[in-house]
Amino acid sequence: MPIWVDADACPVPIREILCRAATRWHVQTTFIANHVITLPPSPYISRRQVPQGFDVADNEIMDQMTQGDLVITQDIPLAAEAIEKGADVFNPRGQAFTRENIRQRLAMRNFMEEMRNAGQVTGGPAPFGQADRKEFADKLDRWLQQNTLK
Repeated sequence: MPIWVDADACPVPIREILCRAATRWHVQTTFIANHVITLPPSPYISRRQVPQGFDVADNEIMDQMTQGDLVITQDIPLAAEAIEKGADVFNPRGQAFTRENIRQRLAMRNFMEEMRNAGQVTGGPAPFGQADRKEFADKLDRWLQQNTLK
């Protein structure tokens, strides 16, 4: 059960957590991005650089992942596709995307995009902090415990 990371917007501290976990748990973890990213050497860590373009990294993840894999992404449409294909999905803040909440998340994303396009909303999410790192690390650890002991 590999881990697929939408690495274009993945915070560096989350990449570091994922790399440590991949090596410790012996789980193949692949980072997919349209730019060069630096990763430590490990037989369990790989990277794929894809060409620039709309959804190119997302499409690569969808082509490679299978049911039961874990996908890490902030991209809600990608999360929805991965869930439909049977993946577990959560974002770099440790929040799970599930069959139960993905429609609501998509609707909110679309609403906020409309508000931004209309000039009504100019801010983004809160800055990424230590609490986010801990939440992600805890969520990843629970997932690994549940899925590597099967």
